[in-house]
Amino acid sequence: MSVSGTVRPLPGGVELTAYRVVQEARTNTLKHAAGSRAVVRVHYGEDELRVEVTDSGGTPGPAAATGNGRGLLGLRERLAVHGGTLSNGPRPLGGYRVRALIPLEGT
Repeated sequence: MSVSGTVRPLPGGVELTAYRVVQEARTNTLKHAAGSRAVVRVHYGEDELRVEVTDSGGTPGPAAATGNGRGLLGLRERLAVHGGTLSNGPRPLGGYRVRALIPLEGT
């Protein structure tokens, strides 16, 4: 995990949303890319918080079949409450990326 930028207090809802992004992305890594290496990056920008979780790719575990696909949808909804966005998908050289941007105007 790496943290960059000027770390500062965040409103509770934003902090919890960032935590949930990491939690969901890591859960998906464990389910869908067993044995992979995951990296979490948090960047405090001047007017946005960026949270990115990437993995190196792996083998789907048994739990992959039990997912309902609603985790990332739920994150999009949670981020939208704060004016944030979520992008996710395969990385060009393998693995997967989940990236959230949350505006920090006025914090």
